[in-house]
Amino acid sequence: MATTNDLKNGMVLNIEGQLWAVIEFQHVKPGKGPAFVRTKLKNVESNKTVDKTFNAGTKVETATVDRSTMQYLYNDGSSFVFMDTGNYEQLEIAPEIVGGNANFLLENQEAVVATNEGRVLFIELPASVELLVTFTEPGLAGDSATGRTKPATLETGHEIQVPLFINQGEKVKVDTRDSSYMGRVKS
Repeated sequence: MATTNDLKNGMVLNIEGQLWAVIEFQHVKPGKGPAFVRTKLKNVESNKTVDKTFNAGTKVETATVDRSTMQYLYNDGSSFVFMDTGNYEQLEIAPEIVGGNANFLLENQEAVVATNEGRVLFIELPASVELLVTFTEPGLAGDSATGRTKPATLETGHEIQVPLFINQGEKVKVDTRDSSYMGRVKS
């Protein structure tokens, strides 16, 4: 058990038998009336997001979430196979749990796998990854001054928008949260 004053981003709460991850929270102390905590919660299983307000100091039940760093091995067609780097045990994770993170997974890449009572809840990737551009239309001289973009296919098969000066064969840094281009990787 914890109180709403102890909330942190990423914490998982057990509310009415369902697991909810805290995306963001804000303590509010209005001029009149008691303080309260405004939160944005994401259901771990359905990915549904809700806004919920708690009175300050209210007790909330926290869920025990074990986070372990695992290495992504391969996709066997029906599930994604990860290996625990400590004991070399392999874990198969369903595509529904991996979700959009599959767009950024490369073999041998590390990810954090969160479990609750032996059940995989979600995987967390780093905030950004470096991926190779496998196909994009060639850039033209002078294309660096404009803010225009073009589609580029990454080595994972995912397509993102990149500036016109990015060429095939270059590595780019991509934000894993919103699939946005962050910059060119100097080699």
